[in-house]
Amino acid sequence: MKYKCMLCGYIYDDEKEEIKFADLPEDWTCPLCGVGKDMFELVEDVVEEKKEEDTLSNAVQISENNVSIERINSNCINCGLCVRTCTVKEGMTFDKNSELCVNCGQCIQTCPVNALIPKDDRKKLYEALESNKITIAYTSPSVRVSFAECFGMEVGTFSQEKLIGALRLLGFKYVFDTTFAADLTIMEEANELVNRIKNNGKLPMFTSCCPAWIKYAEQFYPEILDNISSCKSPIGMMGKVVKEYFCKSNNIDNAYTVAITPCTAKKFEITREEIDGTDLVITISELVKIIKEKNIKYEDIPESDYDSVLGEGSGAGIIFGNTGGVMEAALRTAYNMITKEDLDEVVFHDVRGYENVKEATIDVGDLTLNVAVVHGITNIKNIIEDIKNNRCKYHFIEVMNCEGGCIGGGGQPKLFLEEEQMLKEKRIKSLYERDHTSKIRCSYNNPDIISIYKKFFQGVGSPLAKELLHTTYIKR
Repeated sequence: MKYKCMLCGYIYDDEKEEIKFADLPEDWTCPLCGVGKDMFELVEDVVEEKKEEDTLSNAVQISENNVSIERINSNCINCGLCVRTCTVKEGMTFDKNSELCVNCGQCIQTCPVNALIPKDDRKKLYEALESNKITIAYTSPSVRVSFAECFGMEVGTFSQEKLIGALRLLGFKYVFDTTFAADLTIMEEANELVNRIKNNGKLPMFTSCCPAWIKYAEQFYPEILDNISSCKSPIGMMGKVVKEYFCKSNNIDNAYTVAITPCTAKKFEITREEIDGTDLVITISELVKIIKEKNIKYEDIPESDYDSVLGEGSGAGIIFGNTGGVMEAALRTAYNMITKEDLDEVVFHDVRGYENVKEATIDVGDLTLNVAVVHGITNIKNIIEDIKNNRCKYHFIEVMNCEGGCIGGGGQPKLFLEEEQMLKEKRIKSLYERDHTSKIRCSYNNPDIISIYKKFFQGVGSPLAKELLHTTYIKR
């Protein structure tokens, strides 16, 4: 028997599922749109309307080779919201025959009928968990403030321990904190910024954590690639550290690494030849589908902690999920690298907030740093034009493709558009509160970071750090 969701059209086929629809728990929800069982109707024979790609005249082109996003054509109502997202939010020129895409997944967030979804890699994860491989998960900062809301909790609820517990229930052998790698990113990036300033290097320097921003620059502004930090993103670093440090130290030669992210663009990032170490990216929305398929209830998930081998990140690392967070984290460490002193106050209020372009002037010893924070990719265009015309006043610029930062990524649970900013600000506030209560708020004070640089990398910016933690970019 087959049951069809009356809201989004999702089909639940008893013959293809392990549990028959009638036996699903009463709190089960549609894996696409989240409505309850009472919104499903029994249908004897489902004849899906065939919609070919070339008949969706108002919809963005989604290539079969797109590793981040896919479309359920039968759901698409050809409304054109995805096109407006690409042209207005992403600054793309819509061409029916173009496959240009920065993989950000913002079209997923705005699609009203769930026709656009993150590329479904659940089968790959199931196969890995059922194999004899040692499965290792690591979680991005911002997924721990969106996980609980998928189960009806208040938006912004910080749910780190439940998230870790759920991953262990699914069968992961180890669960690590990508915030640890965010601290690594800060150590390398702050060091790179200081070196560029002291040695007349290429300025301004852009942050490199957002893969959608990186691909955008590679496609549309290759002339500024030398301005982008050579540091890999936290996930890019985490994959290498897990494989080259943790696995080799523990004689593990069959590891399968999975990054749990808010970001569909990370699915593309790990396909880059120069970014290896992570075998699979699963968005938080995919992970929640898996948990619900397993009939695991949120209240039944046991709380757990990260494995301690790679440690937990600092408060500076946790705010990476927010617009302005990477900038603030970098400034905390750059100040110490330049002055050899600790900040009395580690909060930089001028780089916080929801304005699309924020700027600040920071006195660091004898230096005056002009910095900018940009979220929403179209807002970077004027700054790039200033750079091209040699009139840019900034030394350091953070760019996040998605409004609000990673807390608004394409793989996050969808928000009601009329309340989008308010709800994103709840997620942002939750990460800042976690930073505020953290015992360690600067990356350079993280004892696990100190340890790995001493035992393994032999110093910040060392040859081994350059080899494993840095990357290059190409014109696309």
